[in-house]
Amino acid sequence: MQLNSGNDLTANLRAAGSGVRAAAEQGAQLIMLPEYAALLDGSGRVMRDNSYPEDQHPALPAFQALAQETRAWLLPGSITVEIEGDGARMANRSYLLSPDGAIVARYDKIHMFDAILPSGKVIRESSAYRPGAQAVVADLPWGPLGMTVCYDLRFPQLYRALAKAGAIFMAVPSSFQRETGVAHWHTLLRARAIENLSYVFAPAMCGDHPGNRSTYGHSLIVDPWGKIVAELGTEPGVAIADIDVTEVARVRRMLPALEHDRDYAAPRTGTGGPG
Repeated sequence: MQLNSGNDLTANLRAAGSGVRAAAEQGAQLIMLPEYAALLDGSGRVMRDNSYPEDQHPALPAFQALAQETRAWLLPGSITVEIEGDGARMANRSYLLSPDGAIVARYDKIHMFDAILPSGKVIRESSAYRPGAQAVVADLPWGPLGMTVCYDLRFPQLYRALAKAGAIFMAVPSSFQRETGVAHWHTLLRARAIENLSYVFAPAMCGDHPGNRSTYGHSLIVDPWGKIVAELGTEPGVAIADIDVTEVARVRRMLPALEHDRDYAAPRTGTGGPG
């Protein structure tokens, strides 16, 4: 699902609810929302002022109720959660919810987007968010799901570790910057699918947001061969695809790259060759 969230939590939850219900009405059994689905503002201060401890966060029970209402598995992108003992920073936390609304898995975004965009705009995610330290594979009825968030996409070693741990699906809820999305979004998502012979689900934010934030959209579903099987444009909407789990096994039998990883010594430095 693709959203254009702003800094009005109530309006964002209403839009997310409409999208989740629309997806469920079309038969979706696994529904995913983008990063920052509940609230998105380019200001770290605004995001911090609207974060809560997990057990007090108003968005989480709203998403749990949606899962119960639609009887679907729901990955509500991510929400900002206060961290006990770290009042200055938040966790950017993704959840997997079962059809009865139970929290099946939690994942805190590991890689922080500290970068200078081509326009010169500076983003320092680590100043507002504490990076996670634990990779997560969650069990779905159809197979294991590797959980990641947005900037994690640029770190292929994380996806390799998830695939080696059994993941056949990868979730990449994102609010990818428009400047970098135009150049890299499709390529990176297809590469992660191809490298790990896994389905990649990438629900994305789109449009302009408060605090001088612009996101790329183009939510994608990519199959294990790297084929894009569903894509949205630059407006909010719902993308639906039939997923053939047997395709993962077929492709992995045909090209068993996950079995071909080898340990090797660290690169030599200097100009000398072997020996």
